[in-house]
Amino acid sequence: MLFLSACGRLNTIPYNPLQTPTTWLQIQPFLNIKLGANEIVLVQPSTTTIVYLLGILTIVSGLYFLKIRAHQQSRLWWGIALLLWGVGALLAGTSYEAFSYAIKCAGREACLWTSWWEIGYLLFTVWSVDAMTMAMAQSSTFGRLRKVLSAYALGNAVIYLILILTGVFVPVKFLISFEFLLIVSTPSFLAFFTINLLRYRKYKLSPDLAFLGAWLWLAVTVAAYFLYYVSGLTDSLWSRGVWFSENDVLHICLILWMLYLAFIAFPGMADASQKK
Repeated sequence: MLFLSACGRLNTIPYNPLQTPTTWLQIQPFLNIKLGANEIVLVQPSTTTIVYLLGILTIVSGLYFLKIRAHQQSRLWWGIALLLWGVGALLAGTSYEAFSYAIKCAGREACLWTSWWEIGYLLFTVWSVDAMTMAMAQSSTFGRLRKVLSAYALGNAVIYLILILTGVFVPVKFLISFEFLLIVSTPSFLAFFTINLLRYRKYKLSPDLAFLGAWLWLAVTVAAYFLYYVSGLTDSLWSRGVWFSENDVLHICLILWMLYLAFIAFPGMADASQKK
């Protein structure tokens, strides 16, 4: 009953500006794919390909990192973080792009603003960042600071779950938004950057320098996303028949980030207790 009630609440939030099933397909590219007697509307096919590639790449990286963890707690938590991030990317690509018409618009007078697929994406992404916090606690801290980071990760995961369910059930649009996800996640990444910076200044260890590069690239990624979003380039290019949105900028930068983590940051990472 609670689940059905929540679904009904999500169904009360219309897309803004208001879109009908017809206008939904007018503001973005799509393909009609016939499967026997059925027809599937695939929205934003190029963007879908990119975000699914990101999700698959991240999941494969997570599985590989779990395989080579060699009793390292930091690698264990990074593997979990990547699995959660990858699943979240697939959920996002399904609802925001690929099957957004079927999920949000088909059979409705007005398209919905969000869906349970997107709620899953938000939750998995924040939990992924919390798993990264656990990993950083193991790889870059000792003693009391490690306990504080671990407690923060657990508390943040629980509190965000409560807040996002509040956003679903009440509903509160801001609590189930991408912007709120960024607000919740940013303190963790700032802490990661600060910890690695202080450690590198003190110990001059290459893994800390590598992770500093990772956090700086992530900051550039978020900045590039918002700069492209406010620039109006998506609409300008779409009017010329070229679909390249701010989401493409975000996902391509994240693919590069994942490759950087896999090939540059991760190889030298180990639990702090095992470092000289």
